[in-house]
Amino acid sequence: MDVRETYKRLFRFALSLLNVFIFTGIFAVFWFNYYHERRVIGALYVKWGHWAILTLYAVLIYFFAKVYGALKVGFLRLWDVLYSQMLTILFVNSITYVQLALIGHWRFGQHLAPLLWMTGYDIIGACLWVFFARWLYATVYPPKELLLIYGERSPKGILDKFSTRKDKYEIRETVHIEEHNDQYIKERISHFQAVVIGDIPAEQRNDYLKYCYERNIRCYSVPKISDIMMMSSETINLFDTALQLFRNQGLSAEQRLLKRIMDVVVSGLMLIIASPFMIIIAAMIKLYDHGPVLYRQERLTKDGEIFYIYKFRSMVVDSETMGARLCAKGDNRVTPVGRVIRNLHLDELPQLLNILRGEMSLVGPRPERPEIAAQYQKVIPEFDYRLKVKAGLTGYAQVYGKYNTTPYDKLKLDLFYIENYSIWMDIKLCLLTFKILFQKENTEGVDPSQKTAADKITSEKSTF
Repeated sequence: MDVRETYKRLFRFALSLLNVFIFTGIFAVFWFNYYHERRVIGALYVKWGHWAILTLYAVLIYFFAKVYGALKVGFLRLWDVLYSQMLTILFVNSITYVQLALIGHWRFGQHLAPLLWMTGYDIIGACLWVFFARWLYATVYPPKELLLIYGERSPKGILDKFSTRKDKYEIRETVHIEEHNDQYIKERISHFQAVVIGDIPAEQRNDYLKYCYERNIRCYSVPKISDIMMMSSETINLFDTALQLFRNQGLSAEQRLLKRIMDVVVSGLMLIIASPFMIIIAAMIKLYDHGPVLYRQERLTKDGEIFYIYKFRSMVVDSETMGARLCAKGDNRVTPVGRVIRNLHLDELPQLLNILRGEMSLVGPRPERPEIAAQYQKVIPEFDYRLKVKAGLTGYAQVYGKYNTTPYDKLKLDLFYIENYSIWMDIKLCLLTFKILFQKENTEGVDPSQKTAADKITSEKSTF
């Protein structure tokens, strides 16, 4: 095993400390030379007061950087890390301004200029740190050469995904489990730094996992649905043999109660804050073609219950006269106003009413249309597993997936959320939703030849 891998976490931690030190140092300069020196916060702070202010700023930087992945240099793409750094700076400096304004009893906008200057220096510091950290990481940890082991399922999907991260991975060779025997495959494994195990039978997968484990070879495995269920199992030691307990009941009663309280409080506040923007959006839709402002559509939520979802209309009137279909890339049914609000996810704002009514939750699997879900279920019988919780405005699959992610991959993401649920996960996903608002790939439609994402699964299945 490469000794550098042993120290990778320590290496990343050192880079993270440097990042926090840079931003806290910039804040310290402005704190001592403006806010404290000129007494604009009301009084001179003593030693421990300085430490309290600076420590709080450092904690906020680290917290938001962790949430948005701003410290994941070498893991996320270069521009993703830089974008995450910008979001971190925006949130932390906004909170810091409110904090200082409360301490100094300022009116909104008073003493804002120094903070704007500080934000400018923060952006420069973020750029320098990101490019330096990325260069250093790439020097110490160059892309890994990988072997892909696959079975009946075509490897094209995995190869396409890995090809988007050539800065981190290079799949140099692929082997089919039926074209080569175990001895040959294991011999090939020993020539690579890491192995990717595709969706192959569990018995063979376990054999290769053990082989890699014995030789300290890094291994990436595509999880099956049952693997995701096992992640959340509870170990019970009643006998001298450990048991794994799968409750298979979705969320507990106390989790549902806390989730509902969060839904009501947050959606109510968001409706109040967003109401001016919602009025403007409604006016723009009405002025464009004089059609209805809202679009009502049947969707599925917990236990397969059907409800009517509300959205701002982003397509032309009678856009589905030829039947139900997902929005495609360059879809000519989308209006100019609709294109803007879809790219910014503002068409989803009326769903806050669905949340207040208890039909949806802030976080959960996206609600599918009954007819489209029925098509998915023909290809993926387990697709209804995601209906163990209420549908959500945002969710794990929305944050970590895309609009055109295959239903099978979305199902895996949704199941991971359900089986590993916590209120902290809901809070984190809500914060991460701000990150994807301006990322175009998250709103990219399906291929024009597809009516639903099930068409893609069917075409892939034909290559088995």
